[in-house]
Amino acid sequence: MGLDIGLSLLATWLAFTLRLDALNSPQGAQWFVYALAPALALPVFMRFGLYRAIFRYTGQAALLATAKAAAVYGLILSTVLLLAAWQGVPRSLGVLQPLIFLLLVGASRAMARFWLADGAQRAQPHGRLLIYGAGTAGVQTAAAMGISGQFKLFGFIDDDPRKVGRSINGVSVYAPGQVPNLVTRLAISDILLALPSVARERRNAIIESLRPLPLHIRTLPGLADLASGRVTVQDFKELDIEDLLGRDPVAPDAQLLARNHAGKVVLVSGAGGSIGSELCRQILAQQPQQLLLLDHNEFGLYSIHQELETLCRTNNWHTALVPLLGSVAQMPRLHEICANYQPFVVYHAAAYKHVPLVESNPAEGIFNNVFGTLNMALAARANGAASFVLVSTDKAVRPTNVMGASKRMAELVLQGLAAQNEGITTFCMVRFGNVLGSSGSVVPLFRRQLAEGGPLTVTHAEVTRYFMTIPEAAQLVLQAGAMAKGGDVFVLDMGEPVKIIDLALRMVELSGLRVRSASQPDGEIDIVVTGLRPGEKLYEELLIGDNPSPSAHPRIMKANEDFLPWEKLNVELNALREAASAGDMTLMKDVLTRCVQGYSPT
Repeated sequence: MGLDIGLSLLATWLAFTLRLDALNSPQGAQWFVYALAPALALPVFMRFGLYRAIFRYTGQAALLATAKAAAVYGLILSTVLLLAAWQGVPRSLGVLQPLIFLLLVGASRAMARFWLADGAQRAQPHGRLLIYGAGTAGVQTAAAMGISGQFKLFGFIDDDPRKVGRSINGVSVYAPGQVPNLVTRLAISDILLALPSVARERRNAIIESLRPLPLHIRTLPGLADLASGRVTVQDFKELDIEDLLGRDPVAPDAQLLARNHAGKVVLVSGAGGSIGSELCRQILAQQPQQLLLLDHNEFGLYSIHQELETLCRTNNWHTALVPLLGSVAQMPRLHEICANYQPFVVYHAAAYKHVPLVESNPAEGIFNNVFGTLNMALAARANGAASFVLVSTDKAVRPTNVMGASKRMAELVLQGLAAQNEGITTFCMVRFGNVLGSSGSVVPLFRRQLAEGGPLTVTHAEVTRYFMTIPEAAQLVLQAGAMAKGGDVFVLDMGEPVKIIDLALRMVELSGLRVRSASQPDGEIDIVVTGLRPGEKLYEELLIGDNPSPSAHPRIMKANEDFLPWEKLNVELNALREAASAGDMTLMKDVLTRCVQGYSPT
């Protein structure tokens, strides 16, 4: 306020001097103008909130408010001078003085902003950054970085030839082909993908072109996040799981997603797990009447319940959410739940899935994966569920471990129950590969190891896996359940399998680091081969047989595989239960070997 008083007096003196063409020495009625200028300016500026502004973050909105305040001030001053008609005071002073005052006030704000911003930048180290994308998202991000001072921006990269060679707020726009030269010449350390609406295919091509460069590649949130206006340096994040996957996600069929859910009662077992929780999110979007969340992990159940309640409030959905603590090993509890709530469809995602842990604790794996599935299926059938969908795994195909064999036994249970054709329940199972980003999966492990400075651990140089994202896996389960006729085994066309060591190399390169090797001894990150774990295979498969048939979804196949009649399977299940109860590993493996085609325990 003190500065503005001084600037108003200076503007008045300059206006008199320019208008009268001589250095002004106030006399007579001119003193009234010198007193009037600050007396009018301060109340107007206070009314427009100019003294509540934080100069460090001054932007276009604050400058526009300053201009409006100056215009109102000028209008009032001109009116007073016209009505007063003081001797020796030119009427044109009512236009000239506010213009000069606006220039002085605007300049003072701009100088304060740059001075304070420079102070913030001096206090923090700089990353040297390029922004890929000279559109709205890129420009907003550049403005945010100017405030934060965490990065120093050296240029924009854009595919549009009309933008190349021009500048945005003094920052040059370059063509994609110039990036390698810029990285070398300017010692660029980071590149940010500000491409919230670009097609996945183009995004993957851009990432692939940047992989050989020593850059840390990060990305902005998607359009939904940008729409909220929160485009700041804190919103920068590591590349999406989809970017690491290197292929387009499988698009869902909206009709299939909604078929078994809208207005129905739906139960998800294992609701607090990686797949179970994503199933719950996507089922909730179809607005069922009631969503039953079953899990034996108290914190996992609490977390997903809280998250889904927030989604309901945000989107004004009216689904009743019912959190249910309980284990699939407890048959009475499952019958109680199904009898009380009468679910229309059951998604069975509760399972022990970590190969080495189940290999070390085979009885628990069998009780949970095999008999938990049997318990849940019988409870669903006894209480009139229309559909029962098992979440299975590619490790059930010619397994070498107890986890995979137990999941194939769970599949055999459903195939046997379906062949009985008792009741109205349609049983099916969905088989897919590794899920990127799920608990215990390789991507979170590699990210943690990268953050710790390495090494990245790979069990074997030739290990390959099929990969998909958590949303893809959940959508596959929901759509397959809608297509099931009874006893179906659905698998996803997941493209080509990925070498784990190639995924590790990709993550290191996209983090702007280099792998230490004989040809590159100065690299920052080691990749260590630790050896196959108990029960682990080099290659996973999705089909036992070689005769899959198409389904209503172009990327979902139906496997045609042999199974045991229920009478014979029931005898083997009783033998398996006795072996597991006794903790007899040899007998457990004997039963699994007889029942599971291709099982060869390591």
